[in-house]
Formats: sequence, structure tokens, C-alpha cells
Amino acid sequence: MDKKFDFLSKALLTTAAAMALFAGPANAASDAKSDEAPLRVCAGANENPYSLKSEEGFENRIAKVLGEAMDRDVEFVWEDRPAIYVVRDLLDKDKCDIVIGVDTGDPRVLTTSPYYRAGYVFVQPSNSKLEIEAFDSEDLAKAKNVGYEPGGPAEVMMVKYGLFSKNFNYVKSLTNFKSSRNQYLRIDPALMVGNVSSGKSDVAIAFAPSVARYVKESDGKLKMTGVPDNNFRFDGEPVLFHFDQSMGVRKDDEKLLAEVEEALERAKPQIHEILIEEGIPVEEPTKPPSDTKS
Repeated sequence: MDKKFDFLSKALLTTAAAMALFAGPANAASDAKSDEAPLRVCAGANENPYSLKSEEGFENRIAKVLGEAMDRDVEFVWEDRPAIYVVRDLLDKDKCDIVIGVDTGDPRVLTTSPYYRAGYVFVQPSNSKLEIEAFDSEDLAKAKNVGYEPGGPAEVMMVKYGLFSKNFNYVKSLTNFKSSRNQYLRIDPALMVGNVSSGKSDVAIAFAPSVARYVKESDGKLKMTGVPDNNFRFDGEPVLFHFDQSMGVRKDDEKLLAEVEEALERAKPQIHEILIEEGIPVEEPTKPPSDTKS
């Protein structure tokens, strides 16, 4: 064998061994992440602005931040039906691992500590002459075509103040007059806000995370006024309008719950930034972590 070739061969082998020694831990860490099963996120395919198949929903963005904090790839498992079905049809059947946004204490799942709190809002034109700050505001009775989700807390209060019948046809028009019998009908929040912007409706009442994006996109033409959390039914029972928001996993997956809790703590600053960018008026959660398991 040529001595020069023999020397070069030995030198290359020595160099390769040294590189393998130093690269080993990094490669091992990389391989560990690639070997880790992806975090399968239950997601609505057309649940704007929360989740969209284009991954432009703000909960899609939060899911990716969570995945980074857990050092796991994120894989969205899409549901074409309304997101209300993802727990029953995807999570409970082990087709996905986690739901990004649920009410804290949702009895269908184990919920994390709340990572933000938000309330309902009145959406109006910024230059509206109607002063609406609560359901008992006199100007709410003067408003034309008040939009809201049927069956929700806003409807309860509209009934209490005698405004349900007046707005019945308009609210039905938001679902194209489809019957809600034996099916869940979701009103597109962009439609409700768009109608306020165009003048077709004087006010919309909605959960802030569902409409904040569209109010922000109006460049100041629309405003949100928070619904106070001091509302009661005829019988004196409270009607809640502000809710802590958590992530949910299967009832038997306490291991994943603990892992998500740890990652949430690390990811909080980035998640808060996403919520603020979305235009959501974020409130401090009220429920203590010890109350989140259900």
C-alpha cells in the first residue's frame, strides 16, 4: 500500500471518529425527537378563526408553539364537521391526542390549568350612537338586527329583556333559516361582524376570541365592548359570559396532561403574544390549577 495513501486513510479515519464522538449527542437528541410520536392535535377544518385547514387559525398557531415546547412535531387531525364533535368523534376514539381550546373543567376531558380567560363582547360600529354596555342598556332595545348564537347565553338574556322575538328572523337568517333540530348549527362569526360593518346589523354579541380578528381587521371602524359578568336569569341563576380556557386530553391520559402542563408554562409568553396579535381582550384566569381535572 502506498505510504501516502495509508497515512491519509488513517488521518481520515481518525477525523471521522472524532466527528462522530462530538456529533453523537446532538444526533442522538435529533433522533430522539424524530422517534417521538407526533403530537396529534384535534382540529376543526373550517372553524374560523380558531382553526383552519390552512393552519391560519390562532389555535393552530398555539398548537405549534406547544409542540415546540414539548420538543414534538405537531400533526393536525382534521374534522370537517363543527368542532363541537372533535371530542366524541376524534379524541375519544384515539384518533388524536389533544384539543387546544376547551372551557376549563369541561367534563368530557381532562383539562389543563387555564392559559387565558375571555368574555363575550358587544360588537358595534365605532361611530354608533347607541350606547350599549350591558343587556339592560336602553339602547339595546333600539338596536336593529342584533346577532348572536342561538342557544347560547346571549339568547337567554335577550329572552329575559323581551328582545328575542324582535330579532328572531334576523338570527334565523344567519343560518339561512336552517332548522337546528337534531343538528348543530354554527353561525360564521365573520358573517355576524361583516353585517355590523355593512350596516345590516347594529350589534353582534359573541365570544371575543371568535370575533376579535374581524374587528381588528376593520381598522378602527368597529369596536368591542365587554359584556359584564353580572347577568341572571328570571329565576336568579347566574348566566356566565366569561370563561377560562384550557387544553383538553382524554380522561385516562394523565401522563400527557402532566407533559402538557409543563410545556404550557414554558410556552405562555409566546401563546400570550399570539392572543394579543389576534386582538383578543385577554383576562387573567380565575380558576386555580387544582380545579382543572375533571
